[in-house]
Amino acid sequence: MTTPRATHPGPAPVSPFRRIPLDGTGPEDVVFDGLGRVLAGVADGRILRIALPGSPGGHAQIQEVGRTGGRPLGLEVLPDGRLLVCDAERGLLCLSPDGGQDIEVLADTVAGAPLRFCSNVVAASDGTVLFTVSSCRYGLDDWLSDIVEHRPTGLLVRLAPGGEPEVLLDGLQFANGVALAPDESYAVVAETGARRLTRRWLTGPEAGRHDTFADGLPGYPDNISRSPRGGLWVALAAPRTPLLERLHRTGPSVRRVAAAGVRRLPAPPPRAAQAVEIDSYGQVVREVRGAGRRYRMATSVAERDGRLVLGSLAEDAIAWCELGVPGTA
Repeated sequence: MTTPRATHPGPAPVSPFRRIPLDGTGPEDVVFDGLGRVLAGVADGRILRIALPGSPGGHAQIQEVGRTGGRPLGLEVLPDGRLLVCDAERGLLCLSPDGGQDIEVLADTVAGAPLRFCSNVVAASDGTVLFTVSSCRYGLDDWLSDIVEHRPTGLLVRLAPGGEPEVLLDGLQFANGVALAPDESYAVVAETGARRLTRRWLTGPEAGRHDTFADGLPGYPDNISRSPRGGLWVALAAPRTPLLERLHRTGPSVRRVAAAGVRRLPAPPPRAAQAVEIDSYGQVVREVRGAGRRYRMATSVAERDGRLVLGSLAEDAIAWCELGVPGTA
């Protein structure tokens, strides 16, 4: 079954986004730990823990809590405090951000092939882990080539405790963020290259099937997280681009040439920070935007205690704002 097409209300009132500069670039994913601190990984392999300011004019506290030895992307905090890390170079990892320096490699191959672009991860209550592989063709440095070439090689993978990685969905258009329903009956995957969210049913009469959860989004979805209201927050890494959509309708040979051109002359990050909240029916119910001069290319979003936090593959900072406060985002 397919949910109704997403609607797009205007931007919701929030307080201005405030930057928290980091000693590192590309905090691609942001997640909250059990104490309300933000965790993010940066390009040199470090995992940082950020205590947000107590007030808009206050100072954040930033601490290094681990190093992966690769390039950390998606994160997931486990109930015991350990951290799952999707590392674009090393695969799916697990580490303790509270003093333990040992890193466990949970998966570095899928279906016999090296896991070269592990992107985002979520854990179920029984210890099962679901993670995405953005591309089986390109690595992180060439992510835009995958989007331009529009050849669907993304995966959704399940790893049960003590088991081997099992592909649940393939042929995804740059599989990115992943989140579970509140009752864990299904998983939602962001397909960045298709501007949609795809649902894969895990339990119940629809188990094993997949459908479209939300389509026609106003931008290209990246990482997603659960909203406290039962829906999802979706970071939009870039606004809708008609030129790219026209290119996607051309033949494979044209797209391959365009992808090669992107590798030689990469485009600058879009000057936009945008996120949407989607309810359990796949409808957009809230949209927030940040001024490009303050923050570019939001690749992740998370909410806790009335605060919204953004991460970015392009920035050297995270950004946060208060929700529900009149103002201009």
